[in-house]
Amino acid sequence: MTIRIVLGDDSYLAREGVCRALEGEPDIEIVASCGDLDSLRAAVEEAHPDVVLTDIRMPPTNTDEGIGFAAELRETHPQVGVVVLSQYAEPLYATKLLEESSDRRAYLLKDRVQDRDELSRALREVAEGRSIVDSRIVEALLSVQRQREKSSLDTLTPREQEILGLVAEGWSNGAIAERLVITKRAVERHIHTIFWKLDLGDSADISRRVKAALLYLSGQAG
Repeated sequence: MTIRIVLGDDSYLAREGVCRALEGEPDIEIVASCGDLDSLRAAVEEAHPDVVLTDIRMPPTNTDEGIGFAAELRETHPQVGVVVLSQYAEPLYATKLLEESSDRRAYLLKDRVQDRDELSRALREVAEGRSIVDSRIVEALLSVQRQREKSSLDTLTPREQEILGLVAEGWSNGAIAERLVITKRAVERHIHTIFWKLDLGDSADISRRVKAALLYLSGQAG
């Protein structure tokens, strides 16, 4: 099945670079290329893409249109994935992108465009409902607490590590249960224990899933 992509970036050269990087990928098709938020929004309505590949900043305000549009799509087109490409190693943007859910979301730095395999893998993963965060973003987000977090991860059992890895990839509790051939209730018990061991407090379940996923990714990158 072909993954249909709508591309948004205010730089023509950047858009051309992405198009060239994805040339030759038989299962990926760029169906629209847009230079501002209004045209990007219209293209999603007209082209019905599987994934939006967008810069963070674009007209009309050149602030965080890409992040804001990703949040908007959660409400209007929840089945559409979003891969954000940014030149900024800014943890706040990644946190805002993932704060509602990590499903169908990815945050990559723009130099990843030069690596066709990395970019195409992100598009495929997001189209399948999973998530990717650039390891450099994770490291910037968590560097101050890295040692504490690593020691917390070390307290997890092998099964808890396995489940946390699937959470970090964007798998739902039901999908994890099917993958591991256990009950959904067992998955929920494991995740509750993971949250407790990682000292994630009493925040909303979605927020804790994102934090737990970022801790796991930080440990993998370290």
